[in-house]
Amino acid sequence: MWKNLLKNGSEFLTRQQKNIFSAAVIIMLMIAASRVLGLIRNRVLAHFFTAEELSLYFAAFRLPETIFEILIFGTLASAFIPTFTSYLSKNQEKESWYILNTVINIALAFFLILAIFLLIFSNQIYDLIAPGFSSAQIEITANLARVLILAQAFFILSYFLTAVLESFQRFLIPALSPLFYNLGIILTTILWAKKTGIYAPTFGAVIGAFFHFLIQLPLAFHLGFRPNFIFNFSHPGVKKIGKLAIPRIIELSFLQISKSAELFLASLVSSGAYTYYTFANYLQLLPIGLFGTSISKAALPFLSYQAVGEKEGFKKTFYSLFRQIIFLTLPLSLFLAALRIPLVRLAFGAANFTWESTVQTGLTLSAFCLGITTQSLIYLLTRAFYALHDTKTPVKISILSMFLGILMGAIFILILKLPIWSLALAFSLSSIIQAIFLSFFLNKNVRFFSRDLVIFIFRIALSSLVSGGIMFFFLKILDRSAWDKKLSFLGKFGLALPVTFDRFVLDTRYTVNLIYLTFIVFLIGVGVYLFMAGVFKIPETRIFAKLITKIVRPKMISPPVSWE
Repeated sequence: MWKNLLKNGSEFLTRQQKNIFSAAVIIMLMIAASRVLGLIRNRVLAHFFTAEELSLYFAAFRLPETIFEILIFGTLASAFIPTFTSYLSKNQEKESWYILNTVINIALAFFLILAIFLLIFSNQIYDLIAPGFSSAQIEITANLARVLILAQAFFILSYFLTAVLESFQRFLIPALSPLFYNLGIILTTILWAKKTGIYAPTFGAVIGAFFHFLIQLPLAFHLGFRPNFIFNFSHPGVKKIGKLAIPRIIELSFLQISKSAELFLASLVSSGAYTYYTFANYLQLLPIGLFGTSISKAALPFLSYQAVGEKEGFKKTFYSLFRQIIFLTLPLSLFLAALRIPLVRLAFGAANFTWESTVQTGLTLSAFCLGITTQSLIYLLTRAFYALHDTKTPVKISILSMFLGILMGAIFILILKLPIWSLALAFSLSSIIQAIFLSFFLNKNVRFFSRDLVIFIFRIALSSLVSGGIMFFFLKILDRSAWDKKLSFLGKFGLALPVTFDRFVLDTRYTVNLIYLTFIVFLIGVGVYLFMAGVFKIPETRIFAKLITKIVRPKMISPPVSWE
């Protein structure tokens, strides 16, 4: 019995996902689990540390992550996966492994050089990018960054294995790995925070990154990976990766400049502003990760195969996914905006997280919500370009949008003296511009834009606005504090809470009531949205039904045709 149980469990973990729908569902579920753990992680951080301390912790990630994202994100999606997949599709598996080892060794060599530079000059760099921090805060941030360098080394190895497993259409194990990263931070913070202070979650990040790598290693070995010390810059596959990666590396270099500019501007607003910005950003990434990232990530290997000789299939797949991302993310952006305060209270409400912190984080989240759908579409649009082996176009557009984002953020913070939410607004506006330009240039090649798509977007937007408005109405009606503090918009009409209505409202000073209120209002919003979508006869409602059924009864449903 135990032998069969272990065998079945092993088969489940290593099973190949043969269509976009099953792959996307696996990634969605694991991202959802990871995000829940991420919320618990942030709640734990908010419990043990003040917003000012957490600003130093989050700022410490800035430099190590810069090295990682340029080296790894600059090559994986845009260059490595399409190249690795093309060799696999030609039954040249031995060459694929050879290329993998070569690229890993090159990445680690560059990482070592940059890591040594960061170890030496961390203080000086943080002096430049966080001018609002005191000298003592700079010292702490720089020391934390030096510890976090080790975590990025593990991530370099881990994300290459992730790319390999996804190229073989094994999505479950890579999707599980972030859970271990979050668990590392949570457990070390709980166990060591009182003894080591803000260094506890920093050590946890290193431990979590190690397990992020370790969990993927057995399956990679099972598929044929064997580490080898190879440096062959002349291999055609390596040259191709380098050629495709250079534009993306340039783009990510500008992105890191943009993120450093966000830290620069946030540090000038207040010592806790970067924490508000980071927490709000984490919440807005929930729908982006669940639908934008998961669908796009699952689609890349399939689009890469179709781009070789099935252009019509490529167009059909892309168009279908484009609509589905809009259908799923646009209403969620309105839902997040309507529920911003309850969600922030539930996610981060702790003794060290004040009401002012809650309000500022909620306002920042609302500004982020404007760009949730376009950010999700950017993931799909850029991967469509990558699958077509065009990395230059998205890079040019991305650099332009980042420059505009930095410019708007500087105007809002330095000239207009607006609060931290204005930085999120600048980010959202730049993402809208980026998505528009990407769609315009991809449409020249794929011709996916149509009158039907415009009508579809209008209907989804209308359905989302109506459902979001009704959610806001019920949020004010059902929250006792909205009546007691005369915060309800109905108070403007001289209305008060009827005595007989008292049993139907919730005292949200208590966490359980706040959970009830959030859940009830969310269900009302979902119900109204699906009703409106049904009235408009939007076919994507079937995708929603199939998604739920796939999760509840995974063996009793076939994938929708549009996701195959």
